[in-house]
Amino acid sequence: MLETIKTVNDTLNGLIWGWPALALLAFVGVLMTVQTGFFQVTHFGYWMKHTIGAIFHEEHITQHTKDRTISQFQSLCTALAATVGTGNIVGVAGAIAVGGPGAVFWMILIAFFGMMTNYSENVLGILYRRKNEDGEWCGGAMYYLESGLGAKKGMKGVGKALAVLFSLFCAVASFGIGNMSQVNSMVTNVHTAFGIPNIVTGIFLFAAVSAVIIGGLKRVAAFTERLVPFMVLLYLAGAMVIVLLHISVIPAAFVSIFKGAFAMKSAAGGVVGAGIASAMKMGMKRGVFSNEAGLGSSVMVHSSSNVREPVRQGMWGIFEVFADTIVVCTLTSLVILTSGVINLETGMMTAEAEAVGSSSLVSLAFSNTFGKAGAAFIAVAILLFAYSTVLGWSHYGSKAFEYLFGTKAIFGYRVVFALVVIAGSVVEAKLAWEISDTFNGMMMLPNLIGVLILSPQVHNCTSNYVRRKIHGETNLKPLLSMIPEIQEAQEASLAEAGGED
Repeated sequence: MLETIKTVNDTLNGLIWGWPALALLAFVGVLMTVQTGFFQVTHFGYWMKHTIGAIFHEEHITQHTKDRTISQFQSLCTALAATVGTGNIVGVAGAIAVGGPGAVFWMILIAFFGMMTNYSENVLGILYRRKNEDGEWCGGAMYYLESGLGAKKGMKGVGKALAVLFSLFCAVASFGIGNMSQVNSMVTNVHTAFGIPNIVTGIFLFAAVSAVIIGGLKRVAAFTERLVPFMVLLYLAGAMVIVLLHISVIPAAFVSIFKGAFAMKSAAGGVVGAGIASAMKMGMKRGVFSNEAGLGSSVMVHSSSNVREPVRQGMWGIFEVFADTIVVCTLTSLVILTSGVINLETGMMTAEAEAVGSSSLVSLAFSNTFGKAGAAFIAVAILLFAYSTVLGWSHYGSKAFEYLFGTKAIFGYRVVFALVVIAGSVVEAKLAWEISDTFNGMMMLPNLIGVLILSPQVHNCTSNYVRRKIHGETNLKPLLSMIPEIQEAQEASLAEAGGED
């Protein structure tokens, strides 16, 4: 049975993650960067001030809501909970092990453009969101595919079909990228560090996940806003210690990254051009696995925010990718490359690293410096990262399920999702990651089509916001929603708040 699944998955994975799909991913990121005037660079100070900087001086950013919405900070933490996962540790290690140090270059490059892909997804998510029968905001790729793409002449059926496909792929992907692969990494590292059997850890995680997700988004958001800042700062502190202890190796590490990114042959030899191809493909795939820009996943939680300005939530999307990949993944790669587990001359793992496998590279790097305490630290970090990812993805899958089957079906989905945690603790690690890769790509394609076709609306919304908020034009009507009644209600709410969001 497992062999059949693997064969089918390998075939699909090869088709979905071929160069045409990767080219589309890169093209959309570049297009949105150009259309928004390189917003992530030209307005760097502005979006930093109005995202992470705002939590220190704008009370409403973190203030808990009394209705079914969540705060802007909670939406960020829940999105980061889903994205800052094992991809930031195990995924980066796997990319370097297969694609060499050069994979890091392509991971960072795709993240640079991915910031604007994620921004665009979130802008569209707010523009096309609506409230369900429980008064909760519902937004995501399925809604802008159905109502945005579907509003184009002759595209109603296409928009609806792509919306259904995206939701179906997302619901299934939530069991892979958002569950099994995360749980498998958790139980494997806990077993390595503490000797606890996988199934025992799996049962514990089942109880821990169930306790939070059954309470819905409000409980998930309340939990992640406490967990995410703690776990990210804890990991960054530990990683920084490793890098600073090997500070003399940092220049050589960056040289290996740039050389590896454009090496004509891979470290293991092979045909000319194989080095660039391997580094590029692994960097891009693992980059998307880490920050999810292009998947259309985090839109579903960003759309639940109490924000009114689409661009404001889009800026949180920029910060999400920046924090996830540019900061956390880059630091992880430096831990690996400066600690001696990779030969910087050849780009290959050392014999010691080969013995433990790519999934334990970061653990080996920490244990080489701190002994058993280092391995235990990484086990705890992966446990927290992966656990938070499972919580975040439970919301994504539930929103996809809601779109397909209605709000009453959500509870059943959450029960099944929690049970799959146990399956994730015993499934083969490599297969779990490969299945996750496949469904990532299957989600990505319809979402990118939607972003590409609706890119003029992102441009118009961005231009409207920049002219009003940055250049101070007062005669412009804010563009808040593509749904007339929601536009009217949000406009009135924004005016009541004095124009500040």
